[in-house]
Amino acid sequence: TMYKNLIAALSAFAMFSASIFSAQAEGPQAAPKATVVKPEASASPTARTNQTPLKVGFVYVTPRLPSGWVHQHELGRLALEEQLKKQGLKVQTQFTENVAEGPDAERVIRDMARQGVGLIFTPSFGYMEPTMKVAADFPNVKFESITGYKTAPNVATANARYYEGRFLAGIAAGRLSKTGVAGYVASFPIPEVVQGINAFALGMRYVNPNAQVKLIWLDTWFDPAREREAAMTLMNQKADVLAFHTASEAVMVAAQERGKMAIAYHSDMRHVAPQAQLLAITHQWGNYYSERAKAVIEGTWQTGSVWGGVHEGMIKVDGFGPKVPKKVQAEIVRLQRAVGKGSLLPFTGPILDNQDQVVLARGQSLTDEQILNMKFLVQGVQGSLP
Repeated sequence: TMYKNLIAALSAFAMFSASIFSAQAEGPQAAPKATVVKPEASASPTARTNQTPLKVGFVYVTPRLPSGWVHQHELGRLALEEQLKKQGLKVQTQFTENVAEGPDAERVIRDMARQGVGLIFTPSFGYMEPTMKVAADFPNVKFESITGYKTAPNVATANARYYEGRFLAGIAAGRLSKTGVAGYVASFPIPEVVQGINAFALGMRYVNPNAQVKLIWLDTWFDPAREREAAMTLMNQKADVLAFHTASEAVMVAAQERGKMAIAYHSDMRHVAPQAQLLAITHQWGNYYSERAKAVIEGTWQTGSVWGGVHEGMIKVDGFGPKVPKKVQAEIVRLQRAVGKGSLLPFTGPILDNQDQVVLARGQSLTDEQILNMKFLVQGVQGSLP
């Protein structure tokens, strides 16, 4: 499974407080304007000569597939090559796919560093510790831990506000569900996943206060057979729209077969679910990867943490399917602009948990720290946190 030991990482994750930096980052409470933090510089920055191409490496946790988590990072790699070439900057990229976490990941990352790769992206939470270990031995190599939270003078982190897309998808699901029941296939009960479940439920109840979200935990990121089985179970329990936080297309395919609706995650998945897909929550890494590589070339790279969302272009809702009326599409596009401007915040009170206890009073909004430490399920979610 992807991201081993994530459950054990819950307590550590709760200690993470985002230090947002650069023009891509959001400040506290999802403010739309960037907050710039001057983190520790990594040694004395010196620009690379124009004759020496920067070698950039990527480590992928699954094979490259037609869609999904790794697919989006592969698109980011290709965008990096294209954008820097247009700017006249020399860069060479390489990747290793289907790399398990633990000793295997450390071996691959270390091998890249030994080959003279100057910037290494490790887009998997389970790569965080191997990245930190290798970085300590290669202080002149820059590392980007995607979804990790530990930094060092030569290690930066980045993640996206996936929950913003989940909220918008929930609104679409609430508009189109005839049963008022959605199913959600979830991986691990870490804050990032919990944020998405809650935002999706709040989006549904934004338009249908009686909507329910039925939840199944899998404790794995990638198991197509179990993902499919969970989807079938949820559809048998009156869910006519499905969402998921796993890495395969299995839930989309199941919805297509049963004539139900589903929300694509990571990538547009209309190629496997042309009728079932309502919309896609897509992750956009190209600009971030390009800017970080350019910073290494120019000698301006610094460590820090980025948590960007709709405003920064790192999260986008698109890929509307044929079942979504133009009126609903227009509503989602309009609300997406509001989320990007910061005038619509998904986690705004009143919010009750699914035990009917008040979590947030009317008129208040959760802070970044509270969102990053999320350990409750909102009202309307049928399930519990293991």
